[in-house]
Parts: sequence; structure tokens; C-alpha cells
Amino acid sequence: MSAVAQPPALPVTFRPTVTRIVLLTVGAALVVVLTAIGLLLENLSPGEQASFILTGLLFFAGLALFSRPKVVADEAGVTVVNLITTRRLEWAEVLRVNLRPGDAWVHLDLADGTSLPAMGIQVGVAKARAIDDARALRVLAEHHGTGGGTS
Repeated sequence: MSAVAQPPALPVTFRPTVTRIVLLTVGAALVVVLTAIGLLLENLSPGEQASFILTGLLFFAGLALFSRPKVVADEAGVTVVNLITTRRLEWAEVLRVNLRPGDAWVHLDLADGTSLPAMGIQVGVAKARAIDDARALRVLAEHHGTGGGTS
């Protein structure tokens, strides 16, 4: 049984905030450190200095990509943003919201028989938050669509 009695107010965005903060902070620190190293080493050519800066920016871009996932629920449905894909679903398409023991993130069972990972609700660093978010999304799916129970 769900611990969330009433669905949260819409629109609502679920994302792994702590993970996002850590990834973007580490990415920014890498850019600063690699830029400083590239500029402070006197025996480097301008091309080598630029390669240090570019390497920092590439690391930041990769970490920013990993911080992208989120799940946005509104009156019409849910938008799942994963690493490189975004998928918009109507509430009727979401049959079940699953976060089973051992799962890294929520999976949505869809009306077409497929399952969609929703990486915006991931266990990672904040397990209790992920469980609460999964319950809230489950209540929303049950309230707005044809969503049934959970596994």
C-alpha cells in the first residue's frame, strides 16, 4: 500500500538532486583544476594548454549528461528524461510504477507491453527520497491514468 495518500500538486519534477549537485560540482572543479594546470605549466605550448582546458570541458560535459535525468509529471502525463532520450507519455500509457529491491531506478510498465527506465528517480545516494518519489509517482499514475499496483 502506498504511503502517499494524496497525489502531489502538479506539475512536479522528480530528480536525483544530491547526485546532480555532486556531479556538477565535480565537473566544475575538474574544469578549474585542469585549466589552472594548463595555464600554470610554463613549458606547455598554447595547443597543449588548450588540450588541458578542452579535457576539463569534456569531463564536465560528460558529468552534466549524467546529471540530466528527471521525471516531470503534469496533468496530461509524464515526461521521462534519461541520459540521451526524452519520452512523453500520457497517463493512460503508464500501467505500473516499479522500484523493486535491487533496482537502480524506477521502471514504468507501459500499455504497449514495454518497460521504460525512469532514471530521474534513482536509489543512488538518497534511497529514502527515491522510495518516496516512486510512491508519489505511483499515486499520480493511479489517480490520473489506468495505473494499477506496484511490484
